[in-house]
Amino acid sequence: MKNGLVVKDNALMNASYNLEVTEQRLILLAIISARETGQGITADSKLEIHASDYATQFNVAKETAYEALKSAVNNLFERQFSFREETKKGVGIVRSRWVSRIKYIDDAAILEITFAPDVVPLITRLEEHFTSYQIKQIAQLTSKYAIRLYELLIAWRTAGKVPQIELSEFRNRLGVSDNEYTAMNNFKSRVLEPSIKQINEHTDITVTYEQHKKGRTITGFSFRFKQKQQAKQVESKRDPDTADLFTKMTDAQRHLFGHKLAHDARVQSEYSQLIGTGSYEDFAKLLADMLAEEKHFKTFYPLLIEHGFK
Repeated sequence: MKNGLVVKDNALMNASYNLEVTEQRLILLAIISARETGQGITADSKLEIHASDYATQFNVAKETAYEALKSAVNNLFERQFSFREETKKGVGIVRSRWVSRIKYIDDAAILEITFAPDVVPLITRLEEHFTSYQIKQIAQLTSKYAIRLYELLIAWRTAGKVPQIELSEFRNRLGVSDNEYTAMNNFKSRVLEPSIKQINEHTDITVTYEQHKKGRTITGFSFRFKQKQQAKQVESKRDPDTADLFTKMTDAQRHLFGHKLAHDARVQSEYSQLIGTGSYEDFAKLLADMLAEEKHFKTFYPLLIEHGFK
């Protein structure tokens, strides 16, 4: 896996589904594999997930990775999700499986996934809106609800806040079934607050929430979050031409030059699979995030100089 970039259509980010942690991780690895082909995928494409990639990405033992891939053959094949789809006839609710075909090759410790037809455009089509993040941000999240909450939050990354979500809709998006944590104190203590704690400790954002009431009854939640200050990445073996400049690049500079690079035709051509005809604002933010990593800084360095970086 090259840079571990997860890109999803916002319809999928806001979909309702219940996947266990291992199943969410496998879906994310498959999305990364799909995007890194550079050739697009179809409903017939077979995407490989290696147990070694799972173990490395999520810092687990190889035996744990083998078991995750094996169990997915039955469990992931049965999983479904729902999302809203807009058409000329109106808005409809689509229900779909995640995968149409799945195979585990025991001798090679490889899981082979074919996404269902309704999933393919949601991870490859970027005509409208998309959300992206580095998979390392959720690598240490051990709660399935925390992973989903993180995705719901960063879909609003530009605004830094999520408007009120009605309680039943919020539960559906997190994958909490109707008969789970029905008492509000249980929902908050077992789902919401542990998820926020994990996100604040292990990801690139810090989040707070506000509960909304009608009378004494909680009817929904809204959220505010902000990016953490990027830690400077200093390696012991520095490139004398670029390493010092990389460590001096401020967050403001990353966002300034991310905006400039987003409108550079050469960058658009090289990373066309990440932008389609979608939002340049989100593309600029994605590039700014990439510039926080030294390997990407080095890649873009010649263009940064052209655009006035000193």
